[in-house]
Amino acid sequence: MFLDILKSALDLGETALELGLTGGLTVLALFLSYSMLNVCDLSTDGCFTLGASVGAVVAISGHPWLSIPAAMTAGLLSGFTTAFIQTKMGVDSLLSGIIVNTALYSVNIAVMGNSSILNMNKTVTLFTMLKNKLQGTALAGHYKLIVVLIFVVLVSVFLALFLKTRIGLAIRATGNNPAMVRSSSINPVVTTIIGLCVANTFTALSGCLMAQAQKSVNIDIGSGMVTIALASLLIGRTFFSHKKIPVQIVGALVGAFIFRLVYTIALRFNMPAYMLKMISSIIVVMAISGPYLKSRFPLLYRKLQLKKGAGKDGEQDA
Repeated sequence: MFLDILKSALDLGETALELGLTGGLTVLALFLSYSMLNVCDLSTDGCFTLGASVGAVVAISGHPWLSIPAAMTAGLLSGFTTAFIQTKMGVDSLLSGIIVNTALYSVNIAVMGNSSILNMNKTVTLFTMLKNKLQGTALAGHYKLIVVLIFVVLVSVFLALFLKTRIGLAIRATGNNPAMVRSSSINPVVTTIIGLCVANTFTALSGCLMAQAQKSVNIDIGSGMVTIALASLLIGRTFFSHKKIPVQIVGALVGAFIFRLVYTIALRFNMPAYMLKMISSIIVVMAISGPYLKSRFPLLYRKLQLKKGAGKDGEQDA
């Protein structure tokens, strides 16, 4: 009985880890655009689906290895479009993201051949290739986790190193103080475009891996990804408030895992599918309000202690 419960818990944890790391690439994208560049990119949902659809179409055509760079290139173009509308056409960053996200719905349908669903059950992907190579070994059942983990490590190392380069520091400075950046002869338009291009590349890669892992793509595969990524990012920030970039990156990935773990547990308890959006909203509220409530707790504790002290003094006077 105990062994069955333990096995079930480990399976649940591995599933949450797979989904968390896959979505963690989108969290890292939001970490770059939202935390570093101070731009809330609302084209995330559409870009995630774009990466999934482009990667699926290329893989179905018989080129599983090319599906990754193809999806990332599509994400780069999406990020460039969002940045161009924002910086060169004077559209607000939130509105430009919404515009691109809306347009990507039509683009994704066109990429998928005027269909809203693509089936990849018989398609050779990176996951099936590794599954065949690991067949008969102890790692055979963990091939999905291994593939995702490889990409997450590569992207995390790249992001940590990228943010220490000259252009990376310029992107961080742009998010902190655009006026100072302009006075330093750095063009914030260039840094914004580069930052969003890189961020959307990560988002598209995340969508591509998600599609290949679940062997299908539908037009709503990216629905709610910006909410999930934001919640994961804020959860990670709550537990990892360290200023060092590598620690923040790890925190973002841990936040993605925690979010997916809660999601997976809810599914195991036969939570109705229509309630999952409500759970996402609750987690976002808790993640956002957490630091505020944490800062308020010492004040509330002191007030409670003062009230207790006043009550004891009143009893003694009586």
